[in-house]
Amino acid sequence: MSDSAGFSPLDPRGVVLGDEVFAVLGKAILDGTLMPGQRLRDVDLADQLRVSRTPVREALQRLERFGLVEIAANRWTRVTTPSPSALRDTLEFIVHLVRDALTLGLPRCSDDQLELVVSASEALVDASEADNSDAMLGTTVMMYQQAIRATGNEVFIQIMREAGIAFQRNLRGWQHPNSNVETRTNNYRELRDAIAQRDAVAAERALFASTSDTPAT
Repeated sequence: MSDSAGFSPLDPRGVVLGDEVFAVLGKAILDGTLMPGQRLRDVDLADQLRVSRTPVREALQRLERFGLVEIAANRWTRVTTPSPSALRDTLEFIVHLVRDALTLGLPRCSDDQLELVVSASEALVDASEADNSDAMLGTTVMMYQQAIRATGNEVFIQIMREAGIAFQRNLRGWQHPNSNVETRTNNYRELRDAIAQRDAVAAERALFASTSDTPAT
């Protein structure tokens, strides 16, 4: 593999190798082991991971679909540099995805599933109250994941599973647009309470308020 740290060989037992390679390479992009602009050679990756080139190529193609690598056929494959609009576009997409997930999931999810979403929302309230940007991002992702799982809809869940690595990479450096801790935290409380009451309309209103610099109305 060109210009990169080595990887440990994979244990192929009981796993789909393409999925495993995808996860390993995605994690390496997230943690900086593979840097923007770094070139990747499937033959070197396959050798280090002790797999054939087929699952490596499959993984690289999946990473390309989500904008994490770019491929010039018969020339090079390299890790992309996020575009200036990546954070904004990713946040916009996720918020609308979660809006639909709440609309679908709140009326029909089990009480246990609902409790997971509420608990994640409560953690988000706490992170906002502490004015901790990293914790707010982490708990936001956790709450969004729980909301999507609560739909019970495999298409929603698969989108989050497949695109999750790209979402995490693109959201790096996120700062909440509302620096007023009280207003921002109240928006999150309204979101939490609407979720607990299975009120999808109020949850949608609070969701959009919680990602802007204005209070819910």
